Amino acid sequence: MTQTDADAQFDLECRKLNKDFSGFRAVKDVSFGVPKGTFFSILGPSGCGKTTLLRMIAGFQEASSGDLLIKGNSMIGVPPNKRPVSMVFQHLALFPMMDIEANVGFGLRQRGVPREEIAKRVETVLARVGLPGVGSRQISQLSGGQKQRVAIARCMVLEPDVLLLDEPLGALDLKLREHMKIELKTLQSEFNTTFVYITHDQSEALVMSDQIAVMNHGEFEQVGSARELYYAPNTAFVAGFVGEANKFTATVDAAFGDAVTLVTQDGMELKGISPVAKMQKGDKAEVFVRPEAVRLATEADKFGGIENLNTGIVENILFNGANSHIILREEKSGGEMNVAIPQTGEFRDLNKGDKIFIGWEAAQTRCYAAGA
Repeated sequence: MTQTDADAQFDLECRKLNKDFSGFRAVKDVSFGVPKGTFFSILGPSGCGKTTLLRMIAGFQEASSGDLLIKGNSMIGVPPNKRPVSMVFQHLALFPMMDIEANVGFGLRQRGVPREEIAKRVETVLARVGLPGVGSRQISQLSGGQKQRVAIARCMVLEPDVLLLDEPLGALDLKLREHMKIELKTLQSEFNTTFVYITHDQSEALVMSDQIAVMNHGEFEQVGSARELYYAPNTAFVAGFVGEANKFTATVDAAFGDAVTLVTQDGMELKGISPVAKMQKGDKAEVFVRPEAVRLATEADKFGGIENLNTGIVENILFNGANSHIILREEKSGGEMNVAIPQTGEFRDLNKGDKIFIGWEAAQTRCYAAGA
């Protein structure tokens, strides 16, 4: 039994969705809902099942089991051309023999919309994506960013309930990709259409999304906002995949209620750590510390009562403007750490081989049982 459009809580909902290929389960019991007007990203490494999931939503592949609803109506058995979705492909799939107006209006012509209405709707949607008055130009005359907007216009002119985007920024150069992140988010807000975006690029997902699902081995590890995934990852996989982090393999040396003292493989002691799940002495752990959580100082007394204080030797300086880092080796254990350089100017004269104090608060450490 399905809901009416008025009663539907989500524009898109998957319920225990599975997809099998010759005995291999590519998508495993995936359940989630996307409210109207949400920019929802599915983030994961190559082979995790995200493209298979997107193709099931589009109708290009049929689910092995489970249900998939759009506006409360089940799409199981509904062919792609009958679903209220449009899709922007990774390589855009624009028609080079057609001008921009013909490209954008292609879907409307296939639906038998009158020519006058097509011209009006194409003109309107091109203006909304920032390309007014360019309908007579050829695709070959456009920049990469303009082609992206034409591909989006071709989908949005059909007024879909859900727009699917299959890594559409992957073929762009770095600077244009950074620019298009902002443009895509702006366009999504202007149209107030539900976007479902798949990517392996964490930066794309973090910058653009209202909600992100981190996918691994066909399953969702965690669904949340960018801040939730970055600052409070539920699993070791999410902690290591979303954002940069120093990762240590460690053993619980002592347990005091909800806190533990850990000793890393290199012999570095980590005190006052609260693991995600309760741990006991002797348990193996995976520990993560963000590069920006590590503080630097030239004198130990600048840290006050910080729990984890060590000394390190600078091995390398990775200058990248505001995102500069240093690679250092902890003096006692020999363990390597990646540390973000604060943009105060205090450490601009830091050099390779310098000795420096490092410290971070126990609360800035994420600790998980090994293999969990």
